[in-house]
Amino acid sequence: MAHGDSDSRALLDAISGVGPLARRLNQVHTRLWYEQVDSDLTGPQFTVLSLLCERGVTDQGTLGALAHLDKSTAAPLLERLRRRGLVDLAKDASDRRRKLVSITDEGRELAARLAPAVLRVNEQMLEPFSGEEREQLLSLLRRAVQGAER
Repeated sequence: MAHGDSDSRALLDAISGVGPLARRLNQVHTRLWYEQVDSDLTGPQFTVLSLLCERGVTDQGTLGALAHLDKSTAAPLLERLRRRGLVDLAKDASDRRRKLVSITDEGRELAARLAPAVLRVNEQMLEPFSGEEREQLLSLLRRAVQGAER
């Protein structure tokens, strides 16, 4: 194989790998979310609201870790939710450096109302697969993410 052919093959392999596929999958999910779930609330914001519904008052660091948000993303995301009246932020009385996050009634109602649409989007994304294939795909994706986070 000529040197140019090897370069071409490497370039084609590079643009058809995990990164481009993950980007395309995210684009499809984002489009479906915007069309069917909510055009103003993002997936990460929904995750935060859902976690607060389940856990109750949670400190910002723990909430960010549970939602897989980095520190630079968590604070602005929470501030947007606060401005919309979906969460309340308060300083921890025992440690003024810590912020406690709680969900408002409006935030709880929104999360509950959107949950069925979120499940429908998930279903659409997995529709081409059998039940066994779905579990396998999700397991493999979790493993890939966990391996990359090490």
